[in-house]
Amino acid sequence: MDIILLGPPGAGKGTQSQRLEEHHGMRQLSTGDMLRAAVKGGTPIGIKAKHIMDAGELVSDEIVSALIDAELEAMGDHVGAIFDGYPRTAAQAEALDEILAKHNRKLDHVIELEVNEDALVDRITGRFTCAECGAGYHERYNLPEVEGVCDKCGSTEFKRRPDDNEETVRTRMQEYRGKTAPILPGYEERGIVSRVDGMASIDEVTTAIENILKG
Repeated sequence: MDIILLGPPGAGKGTQSQRLEEHHGMRQLSTGDMLRAAVKGGTPIGIKAKHIMDAGELVSDEIVSALIDAELEAMGDHVGAIFDGYPRTAAQAEALDEILAKHNRKLDHVIELEVNEDALVDRITGRFTCAECGAGYHERYNLPEVEGVCDKCGSTEFKRRPDDNEETVRTRMQEYRGKTAPILPGYEERGIVSRVDGMASIDEVTTAIENILKG
């Protein structure tokens, strides 16, 4: 089964992808992570991408599509894919259809995690993590049991992502709406789009996604 998870940064795609990997043996294909791995690994695609990024330019659809193609080839047809962060444009959606057809695969579901912008700002700007083990916390909803001490590893060092601020979150939302809107109508025509309340609890979102997949 191959699916696309849509939603702005902070909607919970990463958490839900991790659960799908654990429960169904699927593989999350995050183009950002794949690009960084290719650059670090010095693969032919990674070297090409590094030159482009070093020049301050955006990596082309062609390179991103090549990464997806190579990853699907390596995965084999027995592992389902979760596409995260791709496709972002109509051109990428078309390219993905061609890549999937090449590997005798097809999209089964496009699942959008819907969010309330103001609530998402609150969710993201309040989050922080343990600098040692990466455990996640929130200054209003999920503080450590002992103030200033990580529940999991006992570290007293915490950090925040520098882009977890209101201005950046609202900019991301605007970009998401602008980029995602063009790709949804084509998938809706196929009848494969479902929407989930991304502001519900993590377990509730997981249950909703599981119900869609059973569909």
